[in-house]
Amino acid sequence: MKTDHPLSRSFIRLYLLSFCFFSANSILTVILPLRSDAQGIGETEIGLMMGAYMLTCLLLRPWAGQTVAKYGALQAMRTLLLLHAAVLILYAVSGVETYLPLRALQGAVTAFFSMAMQIGLVDTLPERERAQGLSLYTLSTMLPQLFGPMTALYIWEQGQPQIFTAGMIFLAIFTWLCGLSVPLPSSSTKGQSYTFIDLMKSGKQLWTHRALRICSAVMLLGAAVFGSIMTFLPLYLEREDRGNAGLYLMIQGAVVVLCRFALRKKIPSDGRWNASLIAGLLLLFAAGSQALAWLPVTDYGLYPAAVCNGIAIALLYPTLLTYLTFVLPAESRNLLIGLFISSYDLGFSLGGFLMGALADLFSYSAIYVCCTFLSIAAFAMVIGNRNGMPTTDETDKG
Repeated sequence: MKTDHPLSRSFIRLYLLSFCFFSANSILTVILPLRSDAQGIGETEIGLMMGAYMLTCLLLRPWAGQTVAKYGALQAMRTLLLLHAAVLILYAVSGVETYLPLRALQGAVTAFFSMAMQIGLVDTLPERERAQGLSLYTLSTMLPQLFGPMTALYIWEQGQPQIFTAGMIFLAIFTWLCGLSVPLPSSSTKGQSYTFIDLMKSGKQLWTHRALRICSAVMLLGAAVFGSIMTFLPLYLEREDRGNAGLYLMIQGAVVVLCRFALRKKIPSDGRWNASLIAGLLLLFAAGSQALAWLPVTDYGLYPAAVCNGIAIALLYPTLLTYLTFVLPAESRNLLIGLFISSYDLGFSLGGFLMGALADLFSYSAIYVCCTFLSIAAFAMVIGNRNGMPTTDETDKG
């Protein structure tokens, strides 16, 4: 019987664990490109390194969803928190030449962590509270953006590597301690197959299930915009000598936190496709991206762009994910959610891989012009599919 409320003590402990887990990445996302650039590594290589994190998530999330469902979220969490601690300690004691494999390993751990958390939430919460619970979880993963970028810039400006080392070791140990008694379901999901053939068969639903196909494509394009911002904006502002990257990221993070908390009950949780809301969020992404593209001319739009992008980041992912939890078939829901989240990972990775090459060939402003077109393309896709998307009622009848 699902009786827990999303703001109960047990769920708050889960949100705290997520906050601690993602705090390290909020610092690494800013400081790793800066340290690499200082060592003479080019934009393409930096994009490859930063994109490896989400690319590994992309490859492993479907398997992670299967594995977590098979062995139980609690057992999976206990193992991966030890791996997470090991990765952070390796960051603390190694140099830039190890960042690529470490980012890939960190992405693998994150794939399992996020699937354990989200499957645990979906399996524990009553349906009417599902959107609020998922929104609060994603809120907890974004809270570190309030202090992580500024902390990273402070560490970088101090020029003392031992501060970075101490910070990573502290986060490794503290996150592990927070996860010792995490309240996740310990039972596995029965009646499912976990062979590679079944995985590939389920993957075909990306093409045959309309809701999964459209949501995944929209999420891929939106995540590419977000990935471009998080990977290259600090370098962009440093080269153009405009604005403050830490302040921008702090404003963007604050908007995300405010929107996800204040609007958590407004996210549709009825299994219906809300094309107007999703299209509006994509227009905000387009406006924010274009404001960043204009930075070589004027920086007046820099901080308004943080607001636009923050709103879009805050609401796009939980809106699409909540909708899918209602319309996907129950017997393969965990795996298919993993495939959807993989579209986010792929988009974020492409925001590093392809946009880094674009910066090498043209300029940083060209990256954000491209992001504007990506947002408009996603908007057109949503408007073109505003009718005929499956709903909970149709799924139940099927």
